[in-house]
Amino acid sequence: MPHIPWEKILSFSAADVVKLLISAAIIVVVNKIQLFNDRLSALLIALPLTSLVAMIWMHQAGQSPQRLANHAEGTFWFVLPTLPMFLILPWMLRHQWGFWTALTANCLLTIGFFWFTVFVLRRFGIDLMPK
Repeated sequence: MPHIPWEKILSFSAADVVKLLISAAIIVVVNKIQLFNDRLSALLIALPLTSLVAMIWMHQAGQSPQRLANHAEGTFWFVLPTLPMFLILPWMLRHQWGFWTALTANCLLTIGFFWFTVFVLRRFGIDLMPK
């Protein structure tokens, strides 16, 4: 795994604060919509808003088209192992699992599905976790 430059990641500029506020506002607005219409909020969350906003920020930061393409493709593959959670979690909650227990179980299952996806895709020449 490549070295992660934590000092760059954890230093914030004024532009970073603006990005943070805009990104957080999207999440808060969708959460507020959920109070009145859970289907509309689900639709809004299902849209790749986070990925689109992240790609806009990447483009604004001067990232190359290749890096943006890699990000978009990686996002596609990383979404797949998270999808079962959206069926398993509601099933658990409807069958009297406590929220935190169900959420923890789903996080663990998603980690397992993630590594399974990585393993399977490597057999087809797609390496999501290059060394």
